[in-house]
Amino acid sequence: MGRSGIDLGTRVTPRGTSGDTVPIMHVIVVGCGRVGSGLASSLTRAGHSVSIVDKNAKAFRRLPDDFTGSRVVGLGFDRDTLSSAGAEKADALAAVTSGDNSNVLAARIAKENFEIASVVARIYDPRRAQIYQRLGIATVATVAWTTDQIARRLVEASTNDWTDQSGSLSLIERGLPRAWAGQRLADLRDGTRFRVVALSRAGGAQIAGPDLVGQEGDVLHLLVRSDAASDLESRLTSGPTH
Repeated sequence: MGRSGIDLGTRVTPRGTSGDTVPIMHVIVVGCGRVGSGLASSLTRAGHSVSIVDKNAKAFRRLPDDFTGSRVVGLGFDRDTLSSAGAEKADALAAVTSGDNSNVLAARIAKENFEIASVVARIYDPRRAQIYQRLGIATVATVAWTTDQIARRLVEASTNDWTDQSGSLSLIERGLPRAWAGQRLADLRDGTRFRVVALSRAGGAQIAGPDLVGQEGDVLHLLVRSDAASDLESRLTSGPTH
């Protein structure tokens, strides 16, 4: 179900992810520059419903001819504009304009006024990342930015980064599920079947220690045996068992 109660159905996870299905989402992309247009196009090709917002109607020329989403002219931090883009039913929003302040303001309004669950803001100054993180806003710095990274964070799909020659062990990347925010990541393990080995947060990375607690916007790096992939996905979705 979408936030509005509309059944959006399910789709098959794109090639290179864990193989499980993920729900079709309504995503708002604020900013139709190179990154925004690429992200919006990628999400529509993956089967998601997309609205893209830009204050300049000419910016929509960057979209491909086969783009099936909606185009909304206006400021991404304007409530009426976001409402026109379907914010009441949106599952995710990515603010990717050329201005840090505009992006974070749009992200805050998305979370606080429309209660959009998955929100990511592009930032040019990584020193601000920790401040935004405390506001519950996941950020990606420009130097590390790719449309693939933001898509992973929005749709919470797992991406296979490495597999050993036998195919029995993989290293995957996965945005932190909501069920694990504020939880000890040491509990996200099952013997030798899967475990968190590292974490990316606020533009940096760290090895997962026993007392590490998940925060919204984190990206997990997990080792998993091929025969335990479905169990890992279930554990990610359900949260701690205790």
